[in-house]
Amino acid sequence: MKLLNFIPGFLRCYLPLPSTMMEQRTCPSINDSTVRTPLKASVSSIRSIPFCSPAMASEPAISSSHVADFSALPYDILVKIAASFNFPNVQAASLVCRSWSEAVRPLREAILLLKWGKRFKHGRGGVSPNTEKALDSFLKAVALGSTLAMVDAGLIYWERGERSKAIAMFQKAAELGDPAGQCNLGISYLQDDPPNSKEALKWLYKASFGGNARAQYQLALCLHRGQGIDSNMKESAKWYLKAAEGGFVRAMYNIALCYSFGEGLNHSHKLARKWMKQAADHGHSKAQFEHGVALFSGEMMKAVVYLELATRGGERAAVHVKNVILQRLSATTRDHVMLLADRWLACPNLDFLIHSLNRF
Repeated sequence: MKLLNFIPGFLRCYLPLPSTMMEQRTCPSINDSTVRTPLKASVSSIRSIPFCSPAMASEPAISSSHVADFSALPYDILVKIAASFNFPNVQAASLVCRSWSEAVRPLREAILLLKWGKRFKHGRGGVSPNTEKALDSFLKAVALGSTLAMVDAGLIYWERGERSKAIAMFQKAAELGDPAGQCNLGISYLQDDPPNSKEALKWLYKASFGGNARAQYQLALCLHRGQGIDSNMKESAKWYLKAAEGGFVRAMYNIALCYSFGEGLNHSHKLARKWMKQAADHGHSKAQFEHGVALFSGEMMKAVVYLELATRGGERAAVHVKNVILQRLSATTRDHVMLLADRWLACPNLDFLIHSLNRF
């Protein structure tokens, strides 16, 4: 079997080609407001928390004699490419050949340090939370070239109020092409006083095209609010949708409103309800209220579960509607509904908890 089969797709474009092929190659280009109001009032204020696989063009076939010459890839280029690799990608690159395995050895060590840093930060794996030890592990991984560790170290600095150190970490990761670092750097510029919108948008666009859902949401907010750029609802809705598809919960809620009011997208009750339910199932309290109200006329027991969750999330308007429904239910059903709410966990689909409601 050819060794090329072990190379991750995103690395194959960096293999040196024979001189006869060089000219043929194509390189890749690189606080929500009150519910049931137009989307203009729904834009969340930007929080004070900072936070690709490029599409490959068709390439000429690589001859078997050329495939074996992996060591021809310059060491510094490989290290820069691999800086943002996660553990599976580091493993894949290590299997290509001995030269690559040696080149990414520091990153294999960095991944282990990164794992220990996360254990100390979150108190997992049998260790107690210890921010200092977490930061120490992250900084050791940073010294080995890991952009993932740069982002984690930056977050700890940010949480400690050491803004300049945090931005330096985000900047370093961003310049090495890490989408999370680019996103955090962009958000950091939005937190400047006054905000540096030009630099913020530059990095948010890079991170968004790199697939970072948080960056896509923040970019959509900027386009929605006209922050540093002309307001453009059509473009904003496009990025809300991408962020929602990437799993960003606040984007799910906002894209539901886009579809509901036809702002930036064609009006679609079906898609509005789909995304509102997704946001509700992921724990968005306003979406839980909206979705609960939508279920009121047909599925009261499901409605009261969502309304109870919205109430617990601080949505005061949900209390009255919930109490009206509860008065219509038997004591047994009310107890069952409250039990389901007690056992609820944010997930993509709530049906596994509420399917038993059909028995009542």
